[in-house]
Amino acid sequence: IAERAAKGDVVITSDIPLAGRCIEAGARVLGPKGGEFTEETIGDALATRALHDMLRQGGTFNGGPAPFAKADRSRFLSKLDELVHAARRDARG
Repeated sequence: IAERAAKGDVVITSDIPLAGRCIEAGARVLGPKGGEFTEETIGDALATRALHDMLRQGGTFNGGPAPFAKADRSRFLSKLDELVHAARRDARG
C-alpha cells in the first residue's frame, strides 16, 4: 500500500506504521474513526503505539480501542469528504 501511495491519494488505515509510510509518500491518511494522521501527529501516534505495546507485554494494559460509535462514523465521513476534496486539489496541481 505504502509503495503505491502518492500525492493525491487518500489511505484509510488503523495501522500506524503504515500510516507513517503513506504520509512519507505524500498521501493523506485517515484512521477508521475519523482521525487524520499528518506529519505533525504521526510521531505521537507511533510513540503511543509503542508505549501501549510495551504495557501490554508487561501485563499492565489489557484494554483495546473503544467500540465504534455513531460519532465516530460521522467524524469519519466528514473527514473523508474533506480529504478527498483536498486530494483532488493536490492532484490538479
